[in-house]
Amino acid sequence: MKPIEVLMAEHRVIERVLTALEVGTERLDQGGNVDPGFFIDATNFIRGFADGCHHQKEEGVLFKAMVQAGMPTEEGPIAVMLAEHEQARTFTRGLLDAAQRLQAGDEEAAAAVVHNARGYAALLRQHIAKEDGILFPMAASVISVSQQTEVEAAFQRLEREDAAEEIPDKYLALAEKLEHLVGS
Repeated sequence: MKPIEVLMAEHRVIERVLTALEVGTERLDQGGNVDPGFFIDATNFIRGFADGCHHQKEEGVLFKAMVQAGMPTEEGPIAVMLAEHEQARTFTRGLLDAAQRLQAGDEEAAAAVVHNARGYAALLRQHIAKEDGILFPMAASVISVSQQTEVEAAFQRLEREDAAEEIPDKYLALAEKLEHLVGS
């Protein structure tokens, strides 16, 4: 199912940023000098690409197709994924707030940066593993061929919109920048 391949490819980009975030967080936690702007840029990537582009495809298209195929949203895999998306958003808000406070000179905010960055990275790592290993194969088995075509068309519409705004290139460049900043 091509839409699943798209989502999994996006997971690989997100994992690159998670690695950079983990490296930067470890440095900060060990007392190293990490520009707070690094963490602000990481939240820009998370909000714009991971939550904006990627989760939009999952929540707005794939999960809806799975529900139409008979899967519940109040319990089970979709409910877990939606709850984890919300938890990720909470970590992201906390990370951005702490990074902005750190940038403004509040050295005590470093602990909150570390807490939220580690929480986000750990959550996303296991979340991606569940989607790749359980949810996506489940989606491929429950969504009919005609629905798969509709999901693929909806993804293509979203990608065309993103391409018109140069979103994919912008976030790929940001991922590379984050990796470069921490040498990951």
